[in-house]
This record gives sequence, C-alpha cells and structure tokens, in this order.
Amino acid sequence: MRLRLTPREDSYYDLFADSANNLVTASRLLVEIISDGSDREGLAEKMRACEHAGDERTHAIMNRLNESFITPFDREDIYRLASNLDDVMDYMEAAADLIVLYQIDHLPKEVVRQVEVLERAAELTADAMPRLRSMQHLNEYWIEINRLENQADQVYRRLLAKLFSGEYDALTVMKMREVIEQLELAADAFEHVANTIETIAVKES
Repeated sequence: MRLRLTPREDSYYDLFADSANNLVTASRLLVEIISDGSDREGLAEKMRACEHAGDERTHAIMNRLNESFITPFDREDIYRLASNLDDVMDYMEAAADLIVLYQIDHLPKEVVRQVEVLERAAELTADAMPRLRSMQHLNEYWIEINRLENQADQVYRRLLAKLFSGEYDALTVMKMREVIEQLELAADAFEHVANTIETIAVKES
C-alpha cells in the first residue's frame, strides 16, 4: 500500500463538499417526485444516478483514507462522516424508489413537509462543508439541524396518526408507512452528520 505523506490532504474537504452538494440535488429531486403530475419514473432514475454518484464519492474518500498517512482530522471521524453522508443519500433514494414502485398517486400533505425539512437540511449541510477547513462558525449549523430533526419527528408522528386514523385501507397504510419511515431515517441521518461535524470541531478546537 502506498502511503502519502502530504500534510493534511485538502482533497477530503472537496470530496465532502461534493457529497453534500449531491444531497442538495437529491433533495430537490424528492420535491419534484412528490409533486402531483410529475414524471416520477424519470425523476427516480435521476435519483438513482445521484445515489451512484454519492457511492463514488464515498468510495473515493475511503480509498484516500487507505492511502493517506496524514489526514486533516481523525481517521475514524472521516470514515464516520463519509458513512453518514452516504446514509442520507441511501434513505432519500429508497423513499423515491418506493413511491414509484408502490405507485402511490396521492401522498398526505405532511409528506411535503417531511421533504421540505430534508431539502433545508441538505442546503445547510452543503453550506457548512466548506467551513470544515477552518472549523469556524459551525455551531449554528448543528443547532439548526437538530431543530429541523425535531420538526421532522413531529411531522412523522402526525403522519403515523393520520395513517392509522381509518382514512386509508390497510395496503395503502403499509405502502405509505414504508415511504415516510425512509424519509424519517434520512432526517435522522442528517442529524448524525451534524453530530459528527460537532465532534470533529470540538476535537480540533
């Protein structure tokens, strides 16, 4: 294995930024997918392309980690951050895929709120990534992500209550519950990203 001795490899920052920007693209595709009358199959294909791009970035980070002797921060934190970002992408892609596979024509309006939270979390995450270089002005980011995750939890609970209110048949409940669970997991994963960045910032302070 070839080890690089270049101090504090800057390419990690670019790869993390690319991963976060890819999540913004994916979240906006989700917004389109849940819109009435959208080309869901075409959008889901674009979402799969995003997921593949995310995988490529994650693999690039892991490969760089295996080749690097000196890293910008702890190796385990680099691994954890890359994995957390990949989790977000996987959950969003799964939700999109399920909507198409299950042919869910009409989603409750609360699902729109779920996706809006994810879109905002993606934008905040992408905005925060460049600040990893300096480790400055990041506390507002993880505080806001935590607030958004709390909102997502509240929306998720309201959705569950709506699904089990008797308004929907059992098969529809099963289908929609799988979708909203993937969206909730994506919100949780965004919080895991923020928690990892907070851990890194504390260590580097």
